[in-house]
Amino acid sequence: MRPDDVSGIRNLPLFRDMRDETFTPLVENGFVQQFPPGLVLIQESDRADFLHIVVEGAVEMFATTAGRETTLDFVGPVGVFILAAVLSDQVYLQSARTLEKSRVLMIPADRVRRAMTSDPAFMQAIVTELARAYRGTIRDLKDQKLRTGTERLANWLLRSERQQGDRGRVDIHFEKRTLASRLGMTAENLSRAFAALRVQGVEVRGPRIEIGDRGALARFAQPDPLIDSPEDELSTRSH
Repeated sequence: MRPDDVSGIRNLPLFRDMRDETFTPLVENGFVQQFPPGLVLIQESDRADFLHIVVEGAVEMFATTAGRETTLDFVGPVGVFILAAVLSDQVYLQSARTLEKSRVLMIPADRVRRAMTSDPAFMQAIVTELARAYRGTIRDLKDQKLRTGTERLANWLLRSERQQGDRGRVDIHFEKRTLASRLGMTAENLSRAFAALRVQGVEVRGPRIEIGDRGALARFAQPDPLIDSPEDELSTRSH
């Protein structure tokens, strides 16, 4: 594993405070693999054998039932997925596939559970990570239940533009039908939503979305900090 990879993983909140004597063998017992785009890494209903950490690339979390499929989340570097299933030694409730060429660290699940019981700082970090994930799920539910599809898209654009550096544009690195699924929409409804946002200065130019008037888009979207603000900003607001 590259030294930069180890440093990036060490800086994750999940691993940041654990003892070196716990962290080093945990990572050394894992292995990094490179995967092409579109490869399914895990399948829902399979037992959780590994904790996965995205080192490079992007991974889509998705689920299926009765012939239908939906996108649940995107995980980028450096990000962890399927922690709860690993800790509880249960089956996966969702599947994962690469959106682009990706490098993923896989740590055996039993090693993670062993480290959790031996390192109090790691245990505390796990509790915090699970709480963060739960709060993220509540945010997603509020976004889905309290907003129209066009409002969800508008707020997603505002969040993504900020994450990509406030440059007045959003670059989409995956198919728009995947974005539609993540937002709880059909591809046709996503196209209509983009068309509806033209009056707010939104222009679709292939995979790049230009935001010509951020103020107009924000007035339409009415972002809510309890749904759209990063978790650390909420902590700052409360003090």
